[in-house]
Amino acid sequence: MRIHMKYKRIIFAFCMALSISCFVSFTLVSINFGYNDTFMSTWLKIWSEAFVCAFFGSYFFPIGINKLMSKIQFVEESLNRSGKEM
Repeated sequence: MRIHMKYKRIIFAFCMALSISCFVSFTLVSINFGYNDTFMSTWLKIWSEAFVCAFFGSYFFPIGINKLMSKIQFVEESLNRSGKEM
């Protein structure tokens, strides 16, 4: 499948939101309500609401997180307590 590169971020956000919202909502509905006659309808309603939140979160949060991560200096050497190389 070939898709233009400009759609990469939105497709990634969609896939992340779909998988995470499905997993978390299924788990929480199972724990809180159990498996009964209304399980599927309850889960689908909650999942659809969770998906909307998860999509916007997975689309916009990485922007801020990447900015924050660019300010952190990562090193491969191990540091002792004083911050100097061993």
